[in-house]
Amino acid sequence: MTVPPPSGAGARTTGALAGHQGLPLAFDVRGTPERGTVLMLHGGAQTRHAWDYTAERVALAGFRAVTLDLRGHGESGWPADGDYTEAAFMGDVRAVLDAFGPCAVVGASLGGIVALLATATPRCRPDLTALVMVDIAPRMEPAGVDRIVGFMTAHPDGFTSAEAAADAIAAYLPHRPRPTDLGGLGKNLRQREDGRYVWHWDLTLLRAGNLAANRDSTGLRDAAAALDLPTLLVRGSLSDLLSDEGVREFLELCPGAATVDVRGAHHMVVGDRNDAFCDAVIAFVSQLSPPGG
Repeated sequence: MTVPPPSGAGARTTGALAGHQGLPLAFDVRGTPERGTVLMLHGGAQTRHAWDYTAERVALAGFRAVTLDLRGHGESGWPADGDYTEAAFMGDVRAVLDAFGPCAVVGASLGGIVALLATATPRCRPDLTALVMVDIAPRMEPAGVDRIVGFMTAHPDGFTSAEAAADAIAAYLPHRPRPTDLGGLGKNLRQREDGRYVWHWDLTLLRAGNLAANRDSTGLRDAAAALDLPTLLVRGSLSDLLSDEGVREFLELCPGAATVDVRGAHHMVVGDRNDAFCDAVIAFVSQLSPPGG
């Protein structure tokens, strides 16, 4: 893959690259790499468009922002063999690093798990310059995990309309007003030949043996304990997935990490308080790359 030419601050270029075992991965690029590159990995059941506003802000701050559709999500490929194992995700991360060079990686939820494991993967580690984990840590509260998985598996046969999908989202996120303009839902839904609307992600992601279905946190704890690069943990103050105890445990494992609590945000910090989230991330990566160098 050839990396798209630098775009103006905030302008977006779309491309694709070959991930693990050649699976096509869709990405967007904004900005120029003079101050460094920031790779953003979304949560389960999301797409790269969850980062659109954040990526624009990061690009305007002088960085190159790369947003990726994880395998089985959005416009990236869905592996025919259902391979969503740790090895597959790490192969995808390596492919992105080969294309774009060293990156600070920002990962939310599932994307944060992938990002943390990548820091302990010898094939990926040399080209990771910093880590931002968004409302995820080795200790996850079971009730929060169950709520997320329950939403992801609740409608395997989709919806009769985009309005019905919006109702499901509103029930899952009752603290947010239900949008009146459903145009943005097109990035998270696809319409099947039978007319039903289904989520733009692969349900087999949660099959036993896959990374998203693995609740054994031993590997995550080992990766956190081995962290030796600048790390920021961002937590939504109202999160039901990452508790105060989970933050404390992470800091015991990685005492050099910085933390930020985003007031008024639930687990989906980026969607709840995007401006506050962007401020925290830009301040963190700017410390790594001072203006002009």
